[in-house]
Parts: sequence; C-alpha cells; structure tokens
Amino acid sequence: MIDPAYGLAGALTGFVVGLTGVGGGALMTPILLIAFGVSPATAIATDLWFAAVTKLVGARVHHTQGHVDWQVARRLWLGSLPMALLIVVIVSLGAQLTRSDRLTTAIGIVVLITAMGLLAAPGLAGLARRRRIGHPERFKAMQPALTVICGAVLGLCVALTSVGAGALGSVMLLYLYPLRMTPHRLVATDIVHAIPLAVIAGLGYLFAGLVDWWMLASLLTGSIPAVLLGSLLASRLTGRWIQLALALVLIVAGLKVLG
Repeated sequence: MIDPAYGLAGALTGFVVGLTGVGGGALMTPILLIAFGVSPATAIATDLWFAAVTKLVGARVHHTQGHVDWQVARRLWLGSLPMALLIVVIVSLGAQLTRSDRLTTAIGIVVLITAMGLLAAPGLAGLARRRRIGHPERFKAMQPALTVICGAVLGLCVALTSVGAGALGSVMLLYLYPLRMTPHRLVATDIVHAIPLAVIAGLGYLFAGLVDWWMLASLLTGSIPAVLLGSLLASRLTGRWIQLALALVLIVAGLKVLG
C-alpha cells in the first residue's frame, strides 16, 4: 500500500535532485533513518534504487536540453562503476557490510563531508579556476586521471552508504572543470553519472533481499513528478541557495545520525 508520508519525502528529495543534482542519497538516506526509523541496510538498499529511477527521469529532461557533458561522465564511470561492482561482489559474498552500527556511522560521516563540500564549493571552484588559468596545460593534462580517481571514490561512497554521487560529485567536478562546468551542465552531468552507479551499487543489496519494494513505490510516487518539475526549473533558476540550505540540513542530519 502506498504511504503518503514516504511519497512526501520522495517529492521533496526529487525536487531538490532535479533542480541541483544533489540529494538523492545525502538527503533521502538520513530521512529514512531519522524520520522513519528504517534500518541502515534497508535505507541504503532502497535509496539506491530510488535514486536510480528518480535520476533517470530527471536525466531525460536535462539530456533533451543538451546540458550533459558525456566525456566527463564517461571518465567518472571508468572509476566509479568498477569500484561499485567490487563492493557488489563483496556484499554478495556475504561480507559483514550490513552491520547496523558500522553503516550508521559511515552514513553520518559521509553526510557531514557532503555538507562541508557543499559549503566550500564556491571557494574550491575559485581556487581551481585560478590554477586552470595560471597553468592551463598542466591542469588539463591531469584532468582525465583525476576524474577517474574521483569516480572511484564516489563509487566506494555510494556503494557503502548510498550518499555522495550528487553532492560530493558536484564539488569534485567544480574543482576539476572550473571553466567547463556551467551550473546547468554540472547538474545534468552529475545526474547522468549517478544512474548506472546507483544501479550497480544497488545490485548487491538487491541480491541480499534488502530492498523494501513498497517503500520504494511510495517514494517514487512523489519523486517522479517532483524531479520533472525541478529539472524543468533548473534551466531557469540557480540552485545555489537550495544547496546552502541543504548543507545546513545535512549537518544537522549527519550529527543526528552519528548521535
């Protein structure tokens, strides 16, 4: 049976994802843990599939508007997908990654790091812009390898906690591509990168039987129309003020999860 409370949570998260590319895991997983008392393993498993479907809907809008940077997305995938697949294999082999206390701590830490990254994003982008202009050849030569490494870090974070693909990914891309990543391109590329990553990362939890399908259906009833609305508005609005508000919420949520 569809739960309206989950639907409302899905709508809030979906709108933020469509508008900013951020929040699929960073916002939804703490909501499931704190507001609904869902176990960490189930929250991660369900959120990964929630993020995959929600971002797939949002990505279609951004793709039709021509905002996706496919070269950057492919570089991220070279790092993130193999790392996520490795975690899937480990989870499928029955490794103790689903211990509640470890998962809760990991989620709280990654959420706090995500919040700090959102707050520091403009400063990091300014630093990277100066380096890009001052040493263009050296900076550009390092971009491909650093992007793959960042992708691997994102793959690890997402597969273990479901958090990081949007928020941490956007901060990394702002630093690595300070001139290339316009706000709209950043949102679109971030969303597209996260889709196969969430699917692959979610496979291990799916095989382990940890996905709550009724919860997922309830979340998606709210998120699908909301992510469409947010994606359409993304081309007209800047999402920076929402990112700042989200960062403050994530700080409170991360501390609450750790507490």
